[in-house]
Amino acid sequence: MIMDKKKEIFESMPVPKALASLAIPTILSQLVTMIYNLADTFFIGQTNNPYMVAGVSLSFSLFFIIVSIANLIGIGGGSLISRMLGSNRPEEAKRVSSFGFWTGIAMSLVYSIIVLLFMDPFLQLLGSSENTMAFCRDYTFWVVVVGGVPTAISSYLAHFLRSEGCARQSSFGIAGGGILNMVLDPIFIFPFNMGVKGAAIATMLSNVATMVYFLLVIYRMRDRTVLSMSPKNFHLPWSYIKQVLSVGFPAAISTLLVCISNMVINKLSASYSDIALAAFGIVKKIDMIPMSVSMGLSQGMLPLIAYNYAAKKYDRMHAVSNTGRLWAIGFSALCIGVFQLIPSFLVRIFIRDPDTIILGTKFLRIACLAVPVMQMNFLLNTTFQAMGKGTQSLILSICRQGLINIPLLFLMNYIAGLFGIIWTQLISDSLTLVISVVLYNSILKRLRIEASENAALEAERTLSAGTDV
Repeated sequence: MIMDKKKEIFESMPVPKALASLAIPTILSQLVTMIYNLADTFFIGQTNNPYMVAGVSLSFSLFFIIVSIANLIGIGGGSLISRMLGSNRPEEAKRVSSFGFWTGIAMSLVYSIIVLLFMDPFLQLLGSSENTMAFCRDYTFWVVVVGGVPTAISSYLAHFLRSEGCARQSSFGIAGGGILNMVLDPIFIFPFNMGVKGAAIATMLSNVATMVYFLLVIYRMRDRTVLSMSPKNFHLPWSYIKQVLSVGFPAAISTLLVCISNMVINKLSASYSDIALAAFGIVKKIDMIPMSVSMGLSQGMLPLIAYNYAAKKYDRMHAVSNTGRLWAIGFSALCIGVFQLIPSFLVRIFIRDPDTIILGTKFLRIACLAVPVMQMNFLLNTTFQAMGKGTQSLILSICRQGLINIPLLFLMNYIAGLFGIIWTQLISDSLTLVISVVLYNSILKRLRIEASENAALEAERTLSAGTDV
């Protein structure tokens, strides 16, 4: 059963404090995760070899599919677990977690085997050249093939822990893995002289350590948590599986479409030069700072919204959403200011090659303009996921990175060339935000009607009880 302290976070703690208690640890863990992802690029960039940087950037597209699998299970299952706790169904929440645990292992294992068998065709499709292929192979083998299952397990167990209010344990595991990676990266890359392979092995070992930590945490909490890894709890009714998939599938599709979008960006930029590809890779890494904060804030909001939605506490649910959006706006303004003032300094952190720095500086000044609309889309989509609104989440996910973004990349590349590619995200997110607001307002309208009907029924019951007396 959910502990009293967790129940206080969900039900009675002031909204800003409750959101901070879940979101701040999650944001910090996301930032550490981002830093250890940046660490690979940073330490590899110290070799001043843009082909190594480009190779890692290309391989990340295959890594994102592992994240997509984890989001299918973690966000879909986590949302359902929080809603079940909100409606006081802990035993059913336990079955959801066990189903998610074993299903996630099977799916990530199958994907890792497929990548092992078809690695070279995948990398060629992504835009790998003779200059980058060997680096792509090394990174993909250790991070995706060997480290794919531990990475997926770590990611969806972090979602599950947050779903019942254990944000601190979740964040500590993610942050600990990130710190370990930052320690191992320079050791494997420089003293061991392993280059890209060393960075990949460091990342893989860090994800294994994070997985082991989460398994130990859940085992130690076994008497006071709804999370279960026991195969005997694996069976889940199809109606619940559909609820997991209805929320998890849009989240997975969104990550997968980001991956495809990055593949298109890599392919288009590689057609100009490997220097352009390296510059795009570095800017995408820097852009992970606001994205990580968005993800951390969203993941902190999700269990709060899901719990209060299931408990029909709509006023508290709205307050959580509004507070999250206000915080996001403030952070967006900060990001734009910093990225516009010192873009060349930020790019130079990763590489000293002058051509890459010049191009990356121009790219970053454009890319940062998309931060505010990107964050709003993130938070609105999280609200849909938390409420179990799979259709709305799917529409938003497909529009943002699929129906709008990918065709627009080709169009902008044709119209404006290399710089048209970097402008695409701002245009795509702005168009998607219009769709997000329309979908969100339609849900709010229905909830207000439902709340009015519930209030009327409650008043009628009170009046009837008074008459009986």
